[in-house]
Amino acid sequence: MNPRKTKDIKATLSSKGFVPEERDHSYYFLHVDGQKSSIRTKISHVNKEYGSNLLSLVARQLHLSNAELDNFLDCPLRHTDYITILKEKKKLKP
Repeated sequence: MNPRKTKDIKATLSSKGFVPEERDHSYYFLHVDGQKSSIRTKISHVNKEYGSNLLSLVARQLHLSNAELDNFLDCPLRHTDYITILKEKKKLKP
């Protein structure tokens, strides 16, 4: 995976239904139909860019493959498509 700027990752998460909660790091929780789900990822305040190792961790936290995460971050994978993937993987209730 190609490196990604942290600010771009945060912007994409926010545009696809994730709501940030500031703690020691920024935690982004997926909200579905106005309700907070257990799907979350942690984004560092320190790192300005995420390389392949950190992106793989984000992919795992979001229950996506590395290729799916690339599509998610590049925008071909829309919010509704992501919700469908999570339901198919039984990570969200149908």
